[in-house]
Amino acid sequence: MKLSVITGASSGIGAATARRMSADGYKVVLLARGRSKIDEVAAEIGNNAVVEACDASDGDAVLAIAERVRNDFGVPDVIVNSAGAGQWKLIEDTTPAEGVAMMEAPYFAAFNVTHAFMRDMLKRNRGVIIHVGAAVSIFTWPSCTGYAAARWALRGLHESLCDDLHGTGVRSCHVVFGKVLSPYFDHNPGVEQKIPGIARTVRTISPEECANVIAKAARRPRRQVVYPLMLRMYVWSYTLFPWFARWLLRTTGAKRQVQTPSS
Repeated sequence: MKLSVITGASSGIGAATARRMSADGYKVVLLARGRSKIDEVAAEIGNNAVVEACDASDGDAVLAIAERVRNDFGVPDVIVNSAGAGQWKLIEDTTPAEGVAMMEAPYFAAFNVTHAFMRDMLKRNRGVIIHVGAAVSIFTWPSCTGYAAARWALRGLHESLCDDLHGTGVRSCHVVFGKVLSPYFDHNPGVEQKIPGIARTVRTISPEECANVIAKAARRPRRQVVYPLMLRMYVWSYTLFPWFARWLLRTTGAKRQVQTPSS
């Protein structure tokens, strides 16, 4: 049986991907901070699910889990780095602690899990690492500095891996989604209003759609996958006319409230 390790597996894209990968014949190792939530996902999946509750930004904890996974199930065929969090704020409204927390997931979580299994994948000469990114890692927009920086860090990890892994049989894939139907917007009030107006032309997709895209990337990995189609068209437009895309995102995005200097 093929093996997949999935971070952020307690809800949203991670949980949907775990269910989809299991349906495709994988044994899935579910990583997330909250034990009760991943237990629920594992109960849905059944015998193909293995629960490992941990904070993936803790490198030592991830190394310990990797050792158990190797001993009990072998080397993963697919790693899905789906853990992610963060708030959309201006830098002056973001505390240093919040900035660090936003780097922990997705960037450090993805770094730690990828590091923990990389030597094994290289020794076997095959494997796929899928990083679940965001459009803000390609083109930025106002009012989400820390969030955007963390996604750019994840994309930087992926791009560097592509160079390092060339010719090894191990592949890195960056999957970029538009707005996903999830509890994120409920837990972060005000964020939805900061989405640039032009982005509202991109349809909202479900976690299950995302899982289907990820499963396809696991079978046929590509350097970057952008979904849905309208978002992909905007990425192409940005590549061809970056100045126009930046102007459009700024003018349809959230506006900074400029303070009038006191006399």
